[in-house]
Amino acid sequence: MSRDYLLSIDNGTQSIRALLFDTEGNLVGKGKKELEPYFSTYPGWAEQHPEYYWQSLKEACDQLWASVAIDKTQIRGMSVTTQRGTVINLDAQGQPLRPAIIWLDQRHAEVKGPLNGAWGWLFKLARVEDVIKRFREKSQAIWIAQNQPELWARTHKFLLLSGYLNYRLTGEFKDSIGSQVGYIPFDYKRLCWAKRSDWRWQVLPIQQDQLPELVQPGMKIGYVTKEAALHTGIPQGLPVIASASDKACEIIGSGGNAPHIACMSYGTTATINTTSKRYVEPIKYMPPYPSAIPKAYCTEIMIYRGFWMVSWFKKEFGQREQHIAESRGIAPEMLFDELVNQVPPGSMGLMLQPYWSPGVRDPGPEAKGGIIGFGDVHTRAHIYRAILEGLAYALREGKERIEARTGVKITQLRVAGGGSQSDAAMQLTADIFGLPAERPHTYETSGLGAAIDTAVGLGIHTDFDTAIQRMTRVGKVFYPNPAAQRTYDKLYRQVYLKMYAQLQPLYRSIRDITGYPK
Repeated sequence: MSRDYLLSIDNGTQSIRALLFDTEGNLVGKGKKELEPYFSTYPGWAEQHPEYYWQSLKEACDQLWASVAIDKTQIRGMSVTTQRGTVINLDAQGQPLRPAIIWLDQRHAEVKGPLNGAWGWLFKLARVEDVIKRFREKSQAIWIAQNQPELWARTHKFLLLSGYLNYRLTGEFKDSIGSQVGYIPFDYKRLCWAKRSDWRWQVLPIQQDQLPELVQPGMKIGYVTKEAALHTGIPQGLPVIASASDKACEIIGSGGNAPHIACMSYGTTATINTTSKRYVEPIKYMPPYPSAIPKAYCTEIMIYRGFWMVSWFKKEFGQREQHIAESRGIAPEMLFDELVNQVPPGSMGLMLQPYWSPGVRDPGPEAKGGIIGFGDVHTRAHIYRAILEGLAYALREGKERIEARTGVKITQLRVAGGGSQSDAAMQLTADIFGLPAERPHTYETSGLGAAIDTAVGLGIHTDFDTAIQRMTRVGKVFYPNPAAQRTYDKLYRQVYLKMYAQLQPLYRSIRDITGYPK
């Protein structure tokens, strides 16, 4: 019996993967190219050459084709999902004008005073001037127009990374509505480019014709060109279907198609999300992001540096485990799980607040990371476990905020991302949330989400609920330990929830004295 296949390109921060799924959601083949996330020519900058992504896509595809023996005519279609908020300037010939500015970039545009006119008055009345100021400061388009005006004048198209890869594959300047997350004139409520009267057109130098045509998730963007086929080995003429950003795809790839199912991602940015048909701001004045399901929203709470803190710990304090793992020929994560399991739940009172990068609201721009409760019993193992527990506490707080804003109680918890592969992290997550922590059947949930969009777009499955039911499954489940759950619940309510309010004045003093963070 012949099988149909679906191709997903997943361009994350750390790697780009070419993934082949069957129509039941089974991963058939994989090619992976590790990425240099960025280079930095000035402190705080994070850039990468667009051509580097396109070449890395080829290398991932080359690995995929070498790993599977299939008839490529059985591939029915493909989709692209990428990291969010990375932008690329193209000239009139479709050539990059400068390196892409990566979402991790910390440069700031110059902002002079509040907005003029009615919008400025309304924002002042609503007390969201700090949010609007942050938007203006973080806008890559404003920074480029201020600092590289000749280059901005030559900018024919201003695209997110998803739009750039779709262009390279199809020759079409089209992108998915589900990928539009960034400092651009996108109306998150109406899920389209903002109306001309919207304040974003007033502050941004972007013109509408510099932006791509938007396509609903599951709709066709175009077809793979001859040039792209020669470069990647993807069949010429293959339909390219719109999916969504990597986080949005991860949600439906984890089976999250309802507001009572929370999907957590232990990735570079740690998030907790639900899917909602209603526009609900999970934090007041902070919009939900577009879903990989048309006309739906992702009610997301994020911890900006998230599981990056685990990488930070491994780099700064985990050389011993990495050397031992290398000598034994095992994955370092196995030894780090041993570290976690050496320490009791609650890390002997060591509590971590995971604000290694500041936010806009809750936490505010003055926020810092904090660890309290040190005693002479504490070791590296306690610090490592406290990092994992701090992330889980923060995401539990996010869960409770989402429940309060949506009015829907979360009863199921799916956990994806790199950190979900740690059994120790999964168990303490179940204990802190007081819910079974369900690991999806495949690690490649964002790629699977893109494949679900492709399957629905091609009519292989009739609708998203059917596709998600057929293509996603729960793998291993971690159940709460009652004793650990009681300990965590007391620490969360009596200590963690009070930490930010107690430390915030000190964070402000630190910022005033040192100037960090700006």
